[in-house]
Amino acid sequence: MLGAMLASLFFWAQGALAGTVLVVGDSISAALGVETSQGWVALLERRLTERGLEHRVVNASISGDTSAGGLARLPGLLAAHRPELVIIELGGNDGLRGQPPQQLQQNLASMIDRSRSVGARVLLLGVQLPPNYGSRYNQAFIRVYASLAEEKQVPLVPFFLEGVGGVPGMMQADGIHPTARAQPQLLDNLWPTLEPLL
Repeated sequence: MLGAMLASLFFWAQGALAGTVLVVGDSISAALGVETSQGWVALLERRLTERGLEHRVVNASISGDTSAGGLARLPGLLAAHRPELVIIELGGNDGLRGQPPQQLQQNLASMIDRSRSVGARVLLLGVQLPPNYGSRYNQAFIRVYASLAEEKQVPLVPFFLEGVGGVPGMMQADGIHPTARAQPQLLDNLWPTLEPLL
């Protein structure tokens, strides 16, 4: 009995030391249209293992999710996984639906605050919209992420799809979702900002 209790404590301690990386995103992080094992989140998990970083990665991304959806789901995710780090990749669907940038900013700010309230660090991944949404709206959208990074002092990857969006072979036929070929680039885009947080 005592041996079993000690073993349980040992494995609990190992899990606590390892820490959990929680990814809360939309179809970009859910790897819509490609094999999940090829998505950037799965590649992140492999890279952490290869580098001896014993972190568990939980992908809580849902295709079609908005910042409001992510905010609604977050308390349960934080309670269930007790993450050390929360990566937020949301906003694309807010923009595609023409929702007010101010609402996006409020939702993301609340997600940052709630994550920090349980002791988690936060990494924010910035989103940009296709040019057909108009310069004024697009610029307001971009400013949401820059403003939050400054106001909340949170690390930011300004444009997560850098080198992917609009690049031949990197986007699926819908022009919205990255191909399997693009997934390593997505990981490389966030890695320099992510690595110091681990």
